[in-house]
Amino acid sequence: MSSVSLRPAGPPAVLVCEDGRRWVGTGFGAAHSGTGEIVFATGMTGYQETLTDPSYHRQIIVQTAVHIGNTGMNGEDAESARIWAAGYVIRELSPRPANWRSTHSLDEALQQSGVPGVCGVDTRAITRHIRQAGAMRATIFVGTEAAIDPAEQVARVQAQPTMLGADLVNEVTTARPYTLGPARAAVADPGVPSVAVLDLGLKRSILSQLVERGCAVTVWPADTPAARILADAPDGILLTNGPGDPGAATATVATVAELLTAGIPVLGICFGHQLIARALGLPTYKLPFGHRGINQPVFDRVAGRVRITSQNHGFAVAAESGVDYPSPIGPVTVSHVSLNDGVVEGLRCRTAPVRSVQYHPEAAAGPHDEMGIFAEFIAMMRR
Repeated sequence: MSSVSLRPAGPPAVLVCEDGRRWVGTGFGAAHSGTGEIVFATGMTGYQETLTDPSYHRQIIVQTAVHIGNTGMNGEDAESARIWAAGYVIRELSPRPANWRSTHSLDEALQQSGVPGVCGVDTRAITRHIRQAGAMRATIFVGTEAAIDPAEQVARVQAQPTMLGADLVNEVTTARPYTLGPARAAVADPGVPSVAVLDLGLKRSILSQLVERGCAVTVWPADTPAARILADAPDGILLTNGPGDPGAATATVATVAELLTAGIPVLGICFGHQLIARALGLPTYKLPFGHRGINQPVFDRVAGRVRITSQNHGFAVAAESGVDYPSPIGPVTVSHVSLNDGVVEGLRCRTAPVRSVQYHPEAAAGPHDEMGIFAEFIAMMRR
């Protein structure tokens, strides 16, 4: 009985972690090395959306699902205009896509984006190592670089910057403002909510959720002054997902702090949630290995029910449930918590229209339990 080899034809490649652990496999995608923080994602589907999520900027993704690449890549499911991951680690690479929507293969997409991959490695062992030792710097060495002395490889990995202290917002944000959805009339139409979206590394799915609900959306670069955004008289402000350490994004936190005091409804998602916390005086911290997966249980303390969510974050807000924290806009409380480890998954201001969630309610692929948060946001704007 024949078996499928885990290592298709390709150049030699080795994944090396900063603590010296290494896994030898076969390279695919770009024929050069790639360095970043190594993390694992547990989604069984949606690898195209994962690779094109700007939140994965400067990270090497280990995909825990065994067989990757069978649906290929297409021009419709990407969450941004490019692949942001620094590298890709999988067990089995599908030799060819088998989906009618596919326009090119995963291998071809990584080559075009200059992103290296390694396959034929034990992703379960790598995931267990990350869970035990924590997310860390790593490099995929491809071709002749895979044969470099192991001690030199480790030294090269350790010479790279860490994710702690990394301010990456301005590397992923839009270069200029743009609009989507219904055109705003000279005199604002009360039936068309206008939303100012601060792009911290957004996913297109977030914009789609707003436009599908009839919102007129203006997307602003992350370094736009708060006064310029407010001069456009938006009905609401949305702070998107994004990469990096929220504690290092001091300029963006200052902008968010100004926006929060304007009395306009604000919704923060993932990185936006963390920036709202810091703007209100709550600290953030780095998780050992983060939450990156599709079926993450979260308890909604306000509604008293469990939500199944999609998540992608390596930092979290330091706060306790059941405590009101003072802030410039009034008392703030924890509205959602993770049922896996108790991490803060949402904040709510008791006296101002400010909400935030750590997870991705708009995620594709992913559960749709929390899509209602967009309806709640629009209702706040109309009130």
